[in-house]
Amino acid sequence: MRRLIFLVIAASCVLGSAAATAAGTLTLCYERREVLPWRTLDGQGLNFELLREVSQRTGVQFDYRGMPWKRCLEAIKANAVDGGIAVSFYPARLAVGAYPGGAHPDRAKRMNVGGYMLVRRRGSAIDWDGKAFRHVDGKIGFQLGYSVGEFLRSRGVPTDEGSQQPEELAQKLAAGRLAAAAFGAADAQRLAHGPFSAQLEVLPVPLLQQDYYLMLSHAMLARDPQLASRLWNEVGAVRTSPAYARLEASKVEPEWR
Repeated sequence: MRRLIFLVIAASCVLGSAAATAAGTLTLCYERREVLPWRTLDGQGLNFELLREVSQRTGVQFDYRGMPWKRCLEAIKANAVDGGIAVSFYPARLAVGAYPGGAHPDRAKRMNVGGYMLVRRRGSAIDWDGKAFRHVDGKIGFQLGYSVGEFLRSRGVPTDEGSQQPEELAQKLAAGRLAAAAFGAADAQRLAHGPFSAQLEVLPVPLLQQDYYLMLSHAMLARDPQLASRLWNEVGAVRTSPAYARLEASKVEPEWR
């Protein structure tokens, strides 16, 4: 009997230790491509700098998994990961995972601000004045799974969601298969100075600016709502800390902070 009790206690300790280890590590997915200055393929960039400090403050370790963006969102929704890095808000994504503040995300707890620019072929008449599109003579492209698609569809313009990567989107636009395309601000900036600069131009007025959040899976939130709240609070605290604010100011244009 004494031996049985010992074995039960030993097994409980092992299981408890495993549970503690699992609770101390969260798996976060992110889009497997460079989005400068926020993320690089080797785990650098401002998003990772911010989360490193969050990890130090909370003691929670983050296990990062890079994957195509749509697959990342699907993994969060399926509770296959604990959350995702830099997820913009729109209502349909409430079924995917949880934002700080729920259906009305708390901007103070955002990771960063970003947005989209409209790119057209040089000589094209299509235009965007900040309120409405003009002279739309074909589809406007965007990357698969990106929230800007909802923005475009809400304005009644024909869309094309067939591109995985910004380079593929730029090629389709340059080849005349699209009337225009919506690019993330960092990608649009690269286009303006890259190999497509002679064929494509970035319109000066942003399509939209968005806040990007640490999204947590519904299972993670249900399992430990106090930890979820602490993580979101620390994201906001780190982002506004003097050290991180100086780092961000050195790498990000003022209109995108």
